[in-house]
Amino acid sequence: MVDQIKVIRGMHDILPAQMHVWHQIEDSWRHLVENYGYQQIRTPVLEKTALFRRSIGEVTDIVEKEMYSFDDIGGDNLSLRPEGTASVVRAGIENGLLVNQQQKLWYNGSMFRRERPQKGRYRQFHQLGAETFGMPGADIEAELIFMAARFWKKLGLQHIELQINTLGTAETRLVYKEILLAYLREHLSELDEDSLRRLETNPLRILDSKNPDMQGMIEAAPQLMDHLDQQSAEHFAELCEILDYNGQAYQVNKRLVRGLDYYSHTVFEWVTSTLGAQGTVCAGGRYDSLVEQLGGKPGSAAGFAMGIERLVLMLEEQAKVQPAPQADVYFVMVGENTVKTGQKLAEQLRDALPDLRISVHSGGGSFKSQLKKADKSGAVIALILGESELQKSTINIKFLRQEKPQLELEQAQLLDKISAIINE
Repeated sequence: MVDQIKVIRGMHDILPAQMHVWHQIEDSWRHLVENYGYQQIRTPVLEKTALFRRSIGEVTDIVEKEMYSFDDIGGDNLSLRPEGTASVVRAGIENGLLVNQQQKLWYNGSMFRRERPQKGRYRQFHQLGAETFGMPGADIEAELIFMAARFWKKLGLQHIELQINTLGTAETRLVYKEILLAYLREHLSELDEDSLRRLETNPLRILDSKNPDMQGMIEAAPQLMDHLDQQSAEHFAELCEILDYNGQAYQVNKRLVRGLDYYSHTVFEWVTSTLGAQGTVCAGGRYDSLVEQLGGKPGSAAGFAMGIERLVLMLEEQAKVQPAPQADVYFVMVGENTVKTGQKLAEQLRDALPDLRISVHSGGGSFKSQLKKADKSGAVIALILGESELQKSTINIKFLRQEKPQLELEQAQLLDKISAIINE
């Protein structure tokens, strides 16, 4: 027997029975962002590795441990994209979308990170994201937050809390970094291996450590919020004022630093307690330096991303999954020469009523077995075409969800009457 080939560890199939939940999320997202004036962009899943090394940062876990990278036969080092922002910025620069322009963009696509697989976290995962360019104020950050909040309402999701923080400007962080380093060096014995490795290169990430043995030391560390310059403090105050005025609840989390190097000023996360340790549902913020960092002219940028797999889990756990769409009509055809006539009638119905969901039986089988499949399809009615109906140019209508007598119609009447019959 030939060995069975199975899916790669950390990857997963999304089966037909699950797809309606994904469509519920994706269709709601597309409708929402387009109503806010955002336009879709699609970028390749494969990029030059240098793009992510330069944007995400050399000493992040993503670049050091998690990227799928390889040398192709042309000598380029390439990577499957681990996140969407860098690719959108690269596309914006390359295609002249960002110079002296404002852009509101959205995307939906696969990302890849070689992480330890766990609940709601896979090595190939799918993200929805929004990225904005050319708007330096807190107003666009507030819009991004409001848009995410409206998305949770649209999906019916509950128990999602907004956390916000400010990282200030790059200059602010340089000053704060020296203050933090001095403190951390006094507590070297309390740092774990990861933190010691980050000490000289990315000490702010130590504040984001989940190591329970380090929490007391981290809580006592100097806070960036206490060392903001005036511009950063005013920017954050403006955001809080907009959120307060609009009744948007939030918590200021001074330890929220985000895992990517390109953030500045506002960072935010939407978190939940319903997904265990992996509680972040949506995350983003401002990343003004990234456009210049990737070769573009200096400009403003802010955005966020969320994982579809986690949203699927939340919809299922909170019983917010909408029913899968069912067929309206199931065509049953028994006897010689009925198939071609039945398929012709079905295509005529599709021409006249493009929103009608019609399932036409294929593969033969007895009348009884076809009726069983018709009932299992969820259809409202079965259209039955046998040899006697074929001779009389009629069709029988069997009600599958109501106790009503069977009808026989002229085939020529079917187009005019079927909508009324289904909706009775």
